[in-house]
Amino acid sequence: MPAEQEIIQRFLEIKRQVHPDVVEYLTAHEDPMIIDRIIAQLPSDAIVVSSRHIPGYAQERDGVRFQGAPLEVLSGGAGASKGKSSFEDFLSYFRDRYTRLAEMIRSRTSAVPIQALLRNPSYRSQKLECSIIAMVSEIRTTTNGHRLAEMEDSTGQISVLFNRERPVFADAERIVPDEVIGVKGSLSSDGKLFFAESIVRPDIPVNHAPYRSSEPGIAVFISDIHVGSDTFLEGEWMRFADWISDNEVQYLLVAGDLVDGIGIYPNQQEELTITDIYEQYRALGALLSDLPSHIQILLSPGNHDIVRGVEPQQAIPERFREGFPSNCIWVENPCMVSLQGVRVLMYHGRSIDDMIGLIPEASYSRPQQMMEEMLKRRHLALTYGKRVPLAAEKRDRLVIDHIPDVLHTGHVHTWGITRYRGVLGINAGAWQSQTSFQKQMNIQPTPARAVVLDLQTLETNVLDFSKHPETA
Repeated sequence: MPAEQEIIQRFLEIKRQVHPDVVEYLTAHEDPMIIDRIIAQLPSDAIVVSSRHIPGYAQERDGVRFQGAPLEVLSGGAGASKGKSSFEDFLSYFRDRYTRLAEMIRSRTSAVPIQALLRNPSYRSQKLECSIIAMVSEIRTTTNGHRLAEMEDSTGQISVLFNRERPVFADAERIVPDEVIGVKGSLSSDGKLFFAESIVRPDIPVNHAPYRSSEPGIAVFISDIHVGSDTFLEGEWMRFADWISDNEVQYLLVAGDLVDGIGIYPNQQEELTITDIYEQYRALGALLSDLPSHIQILLSPGNHDIVRGVEPQQAIPERFREGFPSNCIWVENPCMVSLQGVRVLMYHGRSIDDMIGLIPEASYSRPQQMMEEMLKRRHLALTYGKRVPLAAEKRDRLVIDHIPDVLHTGHVHTWGITRYRGVLGINAGAWQSQTSFQKQMNIQPTPARAVVLDLQTLETNVLDFSKHPETA
């Protein structure tokens, strides 16, 4: 298992650059001769070594798709979440998270249990290189500028030092509490510290290939409608409704904050045009009733909706669905749906608030970066005890078990699109202009956008309805 710098240097010696995905793949690979085989087979005109130059490399899909109904709710259907949690549920919750994420890492690198590492004197005396897989309970910066993480697995705890002079330090700055990572390194002679050399995350495999529908199909992605707010863009919504009525669209997916809600923040009533929560949902139902009845509309809640703030969030209760058309499908937050075999993971995205406070250079203006961070960690909302309250169920439903073809988020009111290892990330912005809170936070929303997805090609088109539908 060569180190990252060694891999980069090997290719620099033959005057070639190497893609970061290839570096990560080779770092976790057990075959010491694979670099030699890659070099031997490189075409003379190859400037950058990419995944296609790895012997035996082939793109793989996550699972087999059995085409049933055109639209299927795979997880997060109405009624999936339970109510209260007990102390025992918290233990089960974090054990479940660790077990499932650790298994993803273990498929890429072998690891030693922490207790076995500390009990074997050879790891201290001979400074043998090894790996551990553990959950981060605490991460901080030392007085010397290094990063120190307290980590634990099911057998024990250990302190892991990420030296600021080592290449691993840049990755260590992006560690967040409660994530599960693999760390390669060696034990100190006194057994009190584990010196890290590299980090392995659950991540999306570098050879992941997305699924594409065999049949024509168009899906439209939006979020954060905020009906009831005095900043709801009714004129822009009407232009969107006219456009969707004139075009062939089969699916409309809304990732939360359907209405503005009541009492979500101090003095909100001063910024509402509809002050009754039932009336807010009735107004939304009327707007959706004007859309073509053949379009299947998926509605997921967000933190402004009339459901618990704890994630996973339950679907909008039936008593608030009066006046909605029959083509609406009510789901939880998060949920996984299949659109003609294309898997879409829909998550409102409130955890972006926490990630921006924990990850350097993260910004509300770049939601696509936060979607990539979720995919790297294979989890939607990792850190417990921050702004996002998490429900401790026996199974952590925020783990990204099955790799989606599309990750759809909202919440931040700014649009962004990314493609990360075969996964398309979409944040479509909002249907609300800048609020007083956003002005205080210097957040510049990009409202009145809709992202149109061709399910056969997975190509996107971003339409801007702030003036007239055009490519943004």
